[in-house]
Amino acid sequence: MESRRLEKRLNERFVKAMATYHLIEDDDHILVGLSGGKDSLLLLELLAKRSLIQHPRFKVEALHVRMENIHYETDTSYLQQFCDNLGIKLHVLTTSFETIENGKLKNEKSSIKRRQKQPCFLCSWNRRKQMFNLAQELGCNKIALGHHQDDLIYTALMNLTFQGRFDTMPARLKMRKMPLEIIRPLCMIPEADIKAYAELRDYQKQKKLCPYETNSYRTDIKQLYDRMEQLNPEARYSIWRAISSDNKLIEK
Repeated sequence: MESRRLEKRLNERFVKAMATYHLIEDDDHILVGLSGGKDSLLLLELLAKRSLIQHPRFKVEALHVRMENIHYETDTSYLQQFCDNLGIKLHVLTTSFETIENGKLKNEKSSIKRRQKQPCFLCSWNRRKQMFNLAQELGCNKIALGHHQDDLIYTALMNLTFQGRFDTMPARLKMRKMPLEIIRPLCMIPEADIKAYAELRDYQKQKKLCPYETNSYRTDIKQLYDRMEQLNPEARYSIWRAISSDNKLIEK
């Protein structure tokens, strides 16, 4: 009974996000970023099942990007089987970036090094580059990413704390330099529900986690947010209402 309620709740919030932010339309061709984590697995499952309804009509493909010089590991055979079971074509690409020391690139001339970004930024930047390139090669007009509601809340708190502005990753973002939109269909789903569903469905975990996974400001912000929820159990809804009412979730 509880499992059916959870599945129903996930699907309702997924559909509500689609309708509220106009994420999917007829004839969309969507490339899903499939990292192998619980969020991207759920995203692909929801999109694949929704595509069978044919209202709206859209096509889904998935991309998994391997990073050669970041020591984590995902079982690509499991991802292939997962996609096969959903009737989704999986693309697997391998890339890398310059060696990192203390969170910085060795190459002094790199513009990315001068920005002194952390490894998570560099890894994400290279993954996105691969996604953008493949999406255009395949003729996709949208890229779907597995950021959930907690991710958007953490980003809003990070921007407020470190950038002096209150905004977050939008549910829909139209790229300015290429004919692509980024969509986040899980934006209304709390991470706790995704964790529960991943356990229920026995999603396979990554074989080896990224060594930089807990070495970021996002980890610190998550701890801050956990403390906020202790002070006020309704903190999630207050922050989400502030984000939504300020029109931060659609960027054109």
